[in-house]
Amino acid sequence: MSGKFNIDDLIKLSSFEVSASEKAGYEKEIDDFLKYAEIINSADCNDLTPSAHPTESSAKLRMDNQVEWDDLERILINAPVRDKSAYLVPPQKARPGEEKESASTAIIAGSHDEYEAVIGLEVHAHLKTKSKLFCSCPTEFGSEPNHNTCPVCNGHPGVLPVLNHEAVRMAILSGLALNCKINKKSVFARKNYFYPDLPKGYQISQFEEPICSGGFVEIDDNGKPLAIKLNRIHMEEDAGKMVHVGAPGIWGSKASAVDFNRTSVPLIEIVTEPDIKCAKHAKDYVIMLRSVLVQLGICDGNLEEGSLRCDANISIRKVGETKLGTKTEVKNMNSFKAIEKAIEFEIERQIVLKKTGKAIIQETRLWDENSQKTFSMRSKEESHDYRYFPDPDLLPIILDEDYIEELKEFVPEYPLKKKYTYMNIYNLSEEQSLLLINNSAFTAYFDKLVSIYKDHKNASNWFFNELISYTNDLKDIHISPENFVEFLGKIDSDEISGKIAKEVLKKSFETKRALVEIIEKDGYKQITDEKELKKMIDDVISANPAQVAEYKGGKEKLFSFFVGEMMKKTKGKANPAIVNTLLKNGLTS
Repeated sequence: MSGKFNIDDLIKLSSFEVSASEKAGYEKEIDDFLKYAEIINSADCNDLTPSAHPTESSAKLRMDNQVEWDDLERILINAPVRDKSAYLVPPQKARPGEEKESASTAIIAGSHDEYEAVIGLEVHAHLKTKSKLFCSCPTEFGSEPNHNTCPVCNGHPGVLPVLNHEAVRMAILSGLALNCKINKKSVFARKNYFYPDLPKGYQISQFEEPICSGGFVEIDDNGKPLAIKLNRIHMEEDAGKMVHVGAPGIWGSKASAVDFNRTSVPLIEIVTEPDIKCAKHAKDYVIMLRSVLVQLGICDGNLEEGSLRCDANISIRKVGETKLGTKTEVKNMNSFKAIEKAIEFEIERQIVLKKTGKAIIQETRLWDENSQKTFSMRSKEESHDYRYFPDPDLLPIILDEDYIEELKEFVPEYPLKKKYTYMNIYNLSEEQSLLLINNSAFTAYFDKLVSIYKDHKNASNWFFNELISYTNDLKDIHISPENFVEFLGKIDSDEISGKIAKEVLKKSFETKRALVEIIEKDGYKQITDEKELKKMIDDVISANPAQVAEYKGGKEKLFSFFVGEMMKKTKGKANPAIVNTLLKNGLTS
């Protein structure tokens, strides 16, 4: 392999205008790449030994987006791959013009009332199919790097994609739930760009003819619904996952590794209009959208694992203006809190740039959780830069009305409406309501519980304060709603006290035995026999003459002492109401 090339020919082919400084930077970048490629070409892959690369470092590199690697130099020199093809990418220096930002862009205090934010969100949701979008490779998360791959998803020459129909069904369901128009015809297109995590050199997506158009997502705005307008929902395949050494992104990192397991995992991308005005509404939108997708059963909504990813397009303009400003795209927001914080930071950063007379650059930026700041990743492309064209290997998706109508039956009640029902009908707090609508198993269990047990307040108290404190997953719980209602009935009929009931519930989770079985066979029933209780009360009064004398002398607070003695004697099984009545009679006689 030769490192010689003609930069002028490359610039001419690209059809872009390039300054002299940019030309010098690109020339150096390409020269570095070719030198590294020569190292790869001559490397001995067998030279990687376990002693040189500890398992600890290997695991860390696979799991984190940014890692430290003490043995980096030797690995870069001696081998291009490690651990079954966890491919290394050449070191990337900062792009021209993307050096570290100056302190002049630091956040400054003061009023920014003359500016308003304009936010559009792109949410990528992994569909819960068993296989990938265009091949039969599994989609499971957490497998060994580059294990769930094949010639199709790795883009080998001559292979042909085959569409996963289950992914199409799930995409239609999302559109129905989000009030979209389901397009009878949609077309897959090739999105052409080069990046190490994209083995084909293009991504199969949808462009001019997506599967869903329009729609809206309603969020809560101070007790009233606020509609966030959608532009579209389209299907696409995911790219691979990269991890980086020494920097949060590829630019500036010492090395990067690629895991192609995620390549071609089916996604839907839900794109809003630039319709959001603040970071809180953006966060609330993603929370509500996640609830819809989870309730549909088409996405698990795990932001930390990347099955739900949100990118924010953010710009600012003066209040009253209608023209959109220069936007930046912010990525790497892995929690609801991060979404809100990253957008708040980026709005503030742009306002500071405006106020200090600096230009806002259209670019992609990464949110860094540790520093709580965004950092430049790359210049932002326009859609024409991707040179979309219909994929010649895939036929258009043609849907008929009957199939769409059939799927409408599987769309559950909208989460925001359900949230209002929980708060207004069952008097749940907003926090409790959100907990339910964000967990489909909790929703199903609670709905069944309150449908067969009419004391809704007592049902919600036991559900939120006791039952779910033992488990995060009610799907396979051994206590059915019917069993739990029977258990609550035992409390209502005074067969067991509330305190004893908590012990029974704990024991049931520890032993996986039925609640009623524990009550009846393990001696947890309350003592309600008045003769038996009166005999015990007489014993307690006889054993404490001094306290009896004080009580009769006017120290009525001692009554609780006698109740406590009775509860000790019966191990908490005495019926409190009967004990109170019999004690008063016994102490006054």
